[in-house]
Amino acid sequence: MKRTSTLLAALTSLLLTIPAAAQAKYATSDGELQLGVEAYKNAHYSDAVQHFEKAVDLDGSNFKARLYLATTYTSQYIPGVGTPENAQLAEHAIDQYQHVLDADTERTLRIRSAKGIAYLYMNTKMFDDAKKYYRMASDLDPDDPEPYYSVGVIDWTECYGARMQERAKLGMKPGENLDASDRDQKRICDDLASRNASIIEEGIDRLNKAINLRPDYDDAMAYINLMYREKADLECNNPMAREKDLKIADDWVDKTLTVKKAKARKSSVLTAPNPQ
Repeated sequence: MKRTSTLLAALTSLLLTIPAAAQAKYATSDGELQLGVEAYKNAHYSDAVQHFEKAVDLDGSNFKARLYLATTYTSQYIPGVGTPENAQLAEHAIDQYQHVLDADTERTLRIRSAKGIAYLYMNTKMFDDAKKYYRMASDLDPDDPEPYYSVGVIDWTECYGARMQERAKLGMKPGENLDASDRDQKRICDDLASRNASIIEEGIDRLNKAINLRPDYDDAMAYINLMYREKADLECNNPMAREKDLKIADDWVDKTLTVKKAKARKSSVLTAPNPQ
């Protein structure tokens, strides 16, 4: 009896291993992709990564699996956190996105990959690389306003950061304008103008393109306002030009508020209870 029980236990153990072995033998890349998608939807990111990696191992040309793998890494990446683990997530994501970009695959997959890489570079403050990939996304889809907007945001971030650093060195208070009659302030103003003028113009141009494509793009309008204030602060040799830039900036503030109010009214109408 004991021998029979042992034999039955051994057979049961063997039978239990057969489905797993068969599953491993006949697993397909698309099957692993679907399992990964289900895991991702349920926020089981570690499981999703394993399935997507298996899908890529089974078929390196499964670019949807590579894109999902990159997206899963990106979903776990936390902007502003400087740990090695977080940096590694960004590196893994960029590597998979780049595989998709380098391949002769669907344009939509390449667009999403370009934007994914740009987003990660933007959040790691590698601004030149971020703009490179946002421009790539715009080349692939010129009718998408978001990459234009993102380049504009980066341009403002660069200009604002440089200007604040220089103003801090001079001990200037918020609201004070650079004064050309002050030798040190004029030197700083001229230096900032030489570094930032072309970036400001690019930012304004890209933000205008975003608004032309999406007329109610209030975020882009808000950043045009900020860009014109950057431009105004560099007009230390031309007070009239400064006032003109500030007037344009104020006009964009008004436009932004108008659009935001219109969106709020529309949203309230859509969410209002339907009287019976």
